[in-house]
Amino acid sequence: MQHEQHTSLPDADPESAQHSARVAQYVCDKIAAAGACISFAEYMHHVLYAPGLGYYSAGTTKFGAAGDFVTAPEVSAVFGSVLARQCAEVLAQVDAPSILEFGAGSGKLAADILRKLAELDAVPDRYSILEVSPDLRERQESLLHTEVPEFADRVVWLDQMPEEHSGVVVANEVLDALPVERFVRRAGRVMQICVAVEGGAFTLLERDAPQPLADAVVAIENDLGQSLPDGYVSELCLASAAWVADLASILRQGAVFLFDYGVSRREYYAGERSDGWLRCHFRHHAHDDPLILPGIQDLTSWVDFTAVAEAAVAARLDILGFSTQAQFLIGGGLEQELVDFTELPIDAQLKLSGQVKLLTLPGEMGENFKCLGLGRGDIIAPTAFNSADRTMSL
Repeated sequence: MQHEQHTSLPDADPESAQHSARVAQYVCDKIAAAGACISFAEYMHHVLYAPGLGYYSAGTTKFGAAGDFVTAPEVSAVFGSVLARQCAEVLAQVDAPSILEFGAGSGKLAADILRKLAELDAVPDRYSILEVSPDLRERQESLLHTEVPEFADRVVWLDQMPEEHSGVVVANEVLDALPVERFVRRAGRVMQICVAVEGGAFTLLERDAPQPLADAVVAIENDLGQSLPDGYVSELCLASAAWVADLASILRQGAVFLFDYGVSRREYYAGERSDGWLRCHFRHHAHDDPLILPGIQDLTSWVDFTAVAEAAVAARLDILGFSTQAQFLIGGGLEQELVDFTELPIDAQLKLSGQVKLLTLPGEMGENFKCLGLGRGDIIAPTAFNSADRTMSL
C-alpha cells in the first residue's frame, strides 16, 4: 500500500517496512470506512498519531543522527541555555511559577534548560512535559535521570493540558506537526485535497472544500487583498487556532515561547509558493511525497505565524515578540554563553563554532526558524525580543 519509493531515499529496514505496511493498512481501512477518501489532514493525523502505529506514537528513533531529522536542542546545549535565560526572566515575574513543555522530543531541551536554570538559581519546583508518545516519554525520563538526576523528581508527565498554568510554556517544533488541510484553487472554487486508494496505492484527489476550509481560504485572500491564482496549491492549519485557544484557556500568567520554521502570511501565500510548504523527512532526507513510507517518515508543514498570532490575540494573549531564531539567540544571551570559548581546546572550539553556525546562519536554521513570544498578565517582554522584533511583519 505504498507509492514506489524515491530512488534518492535510503531503503527502509525490514522491521520499519513491516511497520509501515501495518500503518498503510490502518489508513486504508479508515478510507474504506469513510467511503472513498479522507481529507489530507485526516491522513496526516493517522500516519503521525494513530495509537501505537503513527510516527509519533510508535517506538522508532526520530531525533539526532540515528533518526530522521535534527532539532535545535539536538544541535547544541547553547540553544537550551539561551532559552533558559529567557525563562528565568519570566519565572521571576510570576508567583509559584512552573514550566510546561509540549512534545519534549528526546528530553534534551528539558535537561539543558534545567541545567542552566540551576546555574542561574532559578529552577522552578515543577517542570511538566505533555507528551503523546509513550515511547518518547520513557526516553525523556531516562535521559533526565541521567543528565540532571538532582531535578528528575521535579519533572512530571501529562497526558493532556493541565487545568491551569503559571510561568513558562515551551513548544519547539510542535506547531509544524499539527495536521494541515491541503487545498487548491480551481476555476474559482476552493477544492480540498484528499487521499484515496487506487491500484493498491495511495493517491490524491480533489473534492469541493467543506465550508470551514473554503471560508478560511477566502478569509486569507481577503487579508491578502487578492485571490489566489487558479491551480494554486497550499496548506492551511485549522488546528492551530484551536491549539492556541486551548493554551490560552489554561495560562493564568506567564509567557509562551513557540519555535518553528515558518513565515508571515504574505510570505506563506506568495505567488511563487504555489506548491505549498509541506515537507517530509526520512533518515535525514527531505522530500515532498507524503504518500510513501506511512508511519515511518515525518510529515510537517511550515507555520503561518500570522494565523498563530491572530489566534493568540483572539484568545486575549499578548504578543511579546517575534524574531528569527538567530535574532532570539543573539539577543537572548548567546555571547554570554560563549564567554569562555577561547579557553576551550581547539577541537571543542571547532565543534561549538560549527554548532552555533548551524543554529544562527541564514542558510541553516537561523533565518527559517522563528520564535513567537506570547504572554498573559503583567509580563515584561523577554530581552531576546528587544533588538530585532519582527512583530510588525505579521
